[in-house]
Amino acid sequence: MKKWISGALTVALMTVSAAVFSAEEKIIRLATTTSTYNSGLLDKLLPEFEKTHNAKVQVIAVGTGKALRMGQAGDVDVVMTHAPKSEKAFVDGGFGVHPKSVMYNDFVIVGPAEDPAQIQGAADVTKALQAIAATDSQFISRGDDSGTHKKELSLWATTSAGKQFSNYKEVGQGMGKVLQMADELKGYTMTDRGTWLAYESRLQLKLLVEGDKRLFNPYQIIQVNPELHKGLNVEGAKELSDWFVSSKGQQMINDFRINEKALFHGSANPQVVEK
Repeated sequence: MKKWISGALTVALMTVSAAVFSAEEKIIRLATTTSTYNSGLLDKLLPEFEKTHNAKVQVIAVGTGKALRMGQAGDVDVVMTHAPKSEKAFVDGGFGVHPKSVMYNDFVIVGPAEDPAQIQGAADVTKALQAIAATDSQFISRGDDSGTHKKELSLWATTSAGKQFSNYKEVGQGMGKVLQMADELKGYTMTDRGTWLAYESRLQLKLLVEGDKRLFNPYQIIQVNPELHKGLNVEGAKELSDWFVSSKGQQMINDFRINEKALFHGSANPQVVEK
């Protein structure tokens, strides 16, 4: 009897272990930007993918720089970021494979309604930043090596004085937190439009500068190179990457709105067939 119970218990434990292992196999680790996460887009998209693919996506929301470093170390299966030069270096270095264009939006500069730098409606982002520096206005920078931070630094580099003024503050925080800090301090900041639209109704800040072609903000999804790391969920990473650029994924991206405003626009090849 004891032998039967022992045998049955062993089988039961093996079954449980197999179930746990199977569940672990289905986990897909996605490192992506806080701007993507804060916008609410993934909360809308991922449940649909998980349901149709019997998978669970574990989202790690960090700055682009850290997301790519996690991919380089093999700590995630796939990355979705928005810093083209860094992404090219990631792929060229052999750390990522099969990059796919997923979507785009743009960056904007927001600030207090009083607008002490008088930049509202400026068409030239360089001149707007120069005015913020010249008036020593509060500017809250993410300072976190994110795609937004990288873009911001590249834009400061186009100004005559750069960011060397006393009220320029790098805070090392994600986009949502930075918007809240800028709101509290009555300062300016640069944000992706998606996160701005997600937070706009909660803040006193106003959208002041938009439309400069240099503010274009494209996103890519890139699978981590399985030849460099053991234990990656290669199949899951491919399924997730393919789904984002599928007709279903692209339609859901285009349909995602807050207050009737689109946050992102799908940019994948329309020839891609949903799988």
